[in-house]
Amino acid sequence: MAVYMLKVPSTYSSTKLILLRFIFLLVLSNRTNSLVKLAPNVTVPAFIAFGDSIMDTGNNNHIKTIVKCNFPPYGQDFQGGVPTGRFCNGKNPSDLIVEYFGIKELLPAYLDPNLKPSDLPTGVSFASGASGYDPLTSKIVSVLSMSDQLEMFKEYIVKLKGVVGEKRKNFILANTLFVVVAGSDDLANTYFTIRTPQLHYDVPAYTDLMVNEASKFVKEIYQLGARRIGVFSAAPIGYLPSQRTLGGGLYRNINEKYNEAAKLFNSKLSNQMDYLHSNLPNSRVVYTDIYTPLLDIILKPQKYGYKVADKGCCGTGKLEVSVLCNPLVPACDNNKEYVFWDSYHPTESVYRTLVAEVLPKYVDRLTR
Repeated sequence: MAVYMLKVPSTYSSTKLILLRFIFLLVLSNRTNSLVKLAPNVTVPAFIAFGDSIMDTGNNNHIKTIVKCNFPPYGQDFQGGVPTGRFCNGKNPSDLIVEYFGIKELLPAYLDPNLKPSDLPTGVSFASGASGYDPLTSKIVSVLSMSDQLEMFKEYIVKLKGVVGEKRKNFILANTLFVVVAGSDDLANTYFTIRTPQLHYDVPAYTDLMVNEASKFVKEIYQLGARRIGVFSAAPIGYLPSQRTLGGGLYRNINEKYNEAAKLFNSKLSNQMDYLHSNLPNSRVVYTDIYTPLLDIILKPQKYGYKVADKGCCGTGKLEVSVLCNPLVPACDNNKEYVFWDSYHPTESVYRTLVAEVLPKYVDRLTR
């Protein structure tokens, strides 16, 4: 560790000297890339993401599916304006969370052929755009199911052991922050748009199925060594531009039926995650509410510096997402004025606002 010598003129008063030393020590204490203050002796060596397009950093680029976004205007604000398979104009929450903890700048997709062994100890994303807890959700659009992601995680553990050894592998898994983000696609796409599940389930029964699958997934990654597990709520899907278009009638009204389904699922998910936290030894399973803060941004965009909350920046903003948001469809002139990038996903700016607001509320519960 370097030793710093502080020299000051002899003419400085004792008060000025004390103040100068205080400022100097304050600067030294902040020589870190991390934006979060962790408790003493707490470390977060890695971050691993599971779920859907909110956390997918490019896995869908490498599977046979139409749910892709590795083309403009996606990525127009990413490094070099390159579309990477992130369903956003720039970074998504996977990247912003590793940035927030000072782990690394970007979270690589596990299926990225350029992934290096040295990337594994600090984490990867297994998430796949359009995936969900209901196995039917991923099957409809041929993306990675939660079961597929679990199998990739098992493979990752073997590779990680090969890189760092058994002891370090166990430490990394026990201290990694795991985040699971799914459920919105189950409701918005599978249940309310495709509607096949409606033949067999009403909303209460379908949300039970979702929560059971979520609980099963959390228990499975726990058995594999995960301990710090944040499980995100569903979004206020009735406010998404695409769902206003598809389910809001001629005037694209807010679809409260969709919102009520999301809130019912969130309530059940919260209760189940609390149960798992109490019953899985040494676990930190934490339900994480993103419904409320995102809804506040949508309802009060001016409060956060935005102007448009009912349309996305891409194309008309009413329906374009994934392949419908493409090089032939112009994007808006200033996406910083928009809550949504396309008709389904927020802009990087909104993601940054959400991460900065949500993570501090839960970080102690996840890491203590």
